[in-house]
Amino acid sequence: MDILYRIKNISQDKTFLRKIVAITIPIAIQNFLNTTLNFIDTLMIGTLGETTIAAVGLANKVFFVFSLLLFGICSGSGVLTAQYWGKREGENIRKVLGISLILAILASLIFTIPGIIIPNGVMTILTNSDEAIRIGAVYLAIVAISYPFTAITNAYVTLLRGVNQVLIPVVISTIAILTNVVLNYILIFGKFGFPELGVAGAAIATLIARIVETSSLLIIVYIKKGPAAAKISEMLNFNRKFLGKFFHTVSPVIINEFMWGLGVTMYALVYGRMGDASMAAVTVSQTVEQIMQVIFISISGATAVILGNELGANKLEDADNHAKNFIFIQITLSILVGILFFFIRDPIISLFYVSDEVAGYIRLCFLVYILYMPFKMFNTMNVVGILRSGGDTKAALFIDVSGVWFIGIPMAVIGGLLLHLPIFIVYALVFMEEIYKSILGIIRYRKKKWLRNIISTDSLL
Repeated sequence: MDILYRIKNISQDKTFLRKIVAITIPIAIQNFLNTTLNFIDTLMIGTLGETTIAAVGLANKVFFVFSLLLFGICSGSGVLTAQYWGKREGENIRKVLGISLILAILASLIFTIPGIIIPNGVMTILTNSDEAIRIGAVYLAIVAISYPFTAITNAYVTLLRGVNQVLIPVVISTIAILTNVVLNYILIFGKFGFPELGVAGAAIATLIARIVETSSLLIIVYIKKGPAAAKISEMLNFNRKFLGKFFHTVSPVIINEFMWGLGVTMYALVYGRMGDASMAAVTVSQTVEQIMQVIFISISGATAVILGNELGANKLEDADNHAKNFIFIQITLSILVGILFFFIRDPIISLFYVSDEVAGYIRLCFLVYILYMPFKMFNTMNVVGILRSGGDTKAALFIDVSGVWFIGIPMAVIGGLLLHLPIFIVYALVFMEEIYKSILGIIRYRKKKWLRNIISTDSLL
């Protein structure tokens, strides 16, 4: 009966459906373009051999940890941006952008500097394969230069999403991805008179694409002169009280994403010591899985924006009802996509130049992912979309981080390094964290600590 009621509630709420479509689809397109780029990168680099796939996959773990720290900064900032936009307080939105930019650029330098100066040392942490270290260091030393540009882009994109301007990021991502794909083809394989640079060519293509992406975004934002077109003086016009409110809300999200990302990197350390075949299988699996979960991440992003706008406008009853609708949509869709993924997994595997052993591992890793998919997607929705929208960031921090460090990492170490189990079994053990997080997440969601307006006393800041 509750399922039928929820379907009826969603279908009759035309305004809610229009908001979902208007915000989710552009975010989904952008995320799909980004993940498709990773997919194409892996396909192109895969022609250079399994060790190269493993090396680049490990090198990109540095970007993965950075991107999660960056996501923490921007996601936390997005909570405040969405609620301030609910009250149409543009001045405070620009202050949030300023703080977000400063933190994002500083975070990027933490990863850029060692990536450029000691790439071999960084790769040694990730794997004990001499060849993977050599190849990965070449890639990392170049691609690390792109991190500050990524930081600037993400800070502005978060603001645009928070004020419901979601089409500009799609245009920018399209430009960047086309640039990257074309340059990948030219520089990796040495086309049109250019030298054949292999992994170095892939890194150079990524760097140029990021520069083009950031430049295009800033040009469009400041030509349109919308809420994101902030002057430097407006971005820096915050006082200590405003800064305190910002960090009270955002710091748990930053810690959350960084600690979660660091924990997931520990998985990579285990996989990297299970052999190139295991690492190649995980790299391919996770690249494809990122495409499968694009729509779910996009819905979660839309959830944070829509609920944040409603909470900022004191529409608590609407936010409560819409949160239930979002959860229903997310779980139902995850089951349907999982079934589709099951039937198309073999044709997808056939696209990659891998051995029969690696293909077998990938097939079983895909099956593990399908089985855990509803739990994983609920957790994404709950932590990123619901709990954070109302500033319940400390609870989200505990749920996310404890799942990785108390469940996932011990399972990875026991299964991969102590028992020397096959990669797909270790993968299944690691995913047990999603069940743990689902249990804690449901309990916290039902307490409704997230259902609040966190900026109601901020108008004078």
